[in-house]
Amino acid sequence: MADLSVETTPIPGLLVVRLPVHRDERGWFKENWQRAKMVALGLPDFGPVQNNMSFNAARGATRGIHTEPWDKLVSVATGRVFAAWVDMREGATFGTAYWTEVDENVAVFVPRGVGNSYQALVDGTVYSYLVNDHFVAGRTYPALHLGDPAAAIPWPIPLDSPDVEISAKDQANPLLPDVTPLAPRRTLITGARGQLGHALAQVFPDATLVDLDELDLTDDAALAAWPWEDYGLVLNAAAFTAVDQAETPAGRPVAWAANAAAPAALARIAAERGITLVHYSTDYVFDGSPVAGGHREDAPLAPLGVYGQTKAAGDLAVAGAPRHYVLRTSWVIGEGHNFVRTMARLAADGIDPSVVDDQVGRLTFTAELARATRHLVDSGAAYGTYNVTNSGEPRSWAAYARRVFELTGHDPARVGTVSTEEYGAGKSLSPRPLHSTLALDKLAGTGFVSTDADEALVTYLG
Repeated sequence: MADLSVETTPIPGLLVVRLPVHRDERGWFKENWQRAKMVALGLPDFGPVQNNMSFNAARGATRGIHTEPWDKLVSVATGRVFAAWVDMREGATFGTAYWTEVDENVAVFVPRGVGNSYQALVDGTVYSYLVNDHFVAGRTYPALHLGDPAAAIPWPIPLDSPDVEISAKDQANPLLPDVTPLAPRRTLITGARGQLGHALAQVFPDATLVDLDELDLTDDAALAAWPWEDYGLVLNAAAFTAVDQAETPAGRPVAWAANAAAPAALARIAAERGITLVHYSTDYVFDGSPVAGGHREDAPLAPLGVYGQTKAAGDLAVAGAPRHYVLRTSWVIGEGHNFVRTMARLAADGIDPSVVDDQVGRLTFTAELARATRHLVDSGAAYGTYNVTNSGEPRSWAAYARRVFELTGHDPARVGTVSTEEYGAGKSLSPRPLHSTLALDKLAGTGFVSTDADEALVTYLG
């Protein structure tokens, strides 16, 4: 009995699995899908949700070439087939064909967008499809004529033989020049009109951009109606970031819905659909205690206020998705209203502000956060939580304010200082972490070189 093995083919992602078959006088037994062993040998952990069977009464029954937008593991439950596949995806390998015989010793992993077909070589053949999405009757997907001259599939029983049975639908399938290639799964950016969403759209220019009015992440019906099968990557930049308002009776339920319930719903969808989910978190999930070198990704969560509590809950929910990145950041600066723009305006207007000097951290420019997102996704970095900020020496808000004054040609001595306690006296404010510096070692270990915050500030101010 041969060992379990996996072989590559000329079609990227199409894998032939050689299965050990246990035989005795009663017949045979095989492990047709064995997740742990097969994933260890290189098969994708594709998360099958449905198993379909096709019975072929007589030798010569021929089906295909069908292209569905999901992954599948095909095999025979009994009998023997000549199976062929054609790459129908956009790209350099469009039209590439591969074929082989499949019996009880063979299974083939067929990635999304690769056309599948076969011809029964014996009577009573049962062909099995283990798929990672639910079949919906009536939907049409790309298909190719079984006799396409470009694919040139050498059918053992000629297609014009009286022994061959082909459906009228398959006989009407188009030739390769008339086929529209299947597009790759797309990227979805939620919260697209926010500071981070704007930056992500620059780095992912082909993404679908949605905000609350296009897709309400707290609406179960809206989520159920969305065509998730078209997407392979979701960048969740949607969040409730009104830190002080989150402490109010009106703001608290909104914060929990946007920052905890919505990410949890996305995590469930990502797990079911094999989607990679990127979610953005905050230093507010920590209590701001001083930590040498900054808070690491595995530090215990200890949020001080409602905003931090909701974000911490969102982090934990997203971690339930097998393919997830939680990018934890601090002091975000991007397009629109933000601290740097406010300080630059005050400097220009001749106003001398008092700025807190006992909160210490690093600025994170949205361009840096978007760049890190692209790096982690494209490099195939291990899933999990990563701290992402600009690098450099941590500073207080007051020190950053002075630097803004200096870079805009104003006297930095005009910036006064105040403690967090003094600033909050008489105001209804959420508690702030005093030490917000995040350790960047894990991100650096993926090969990402963080941009110094001061260099980014100079660029930002033009």
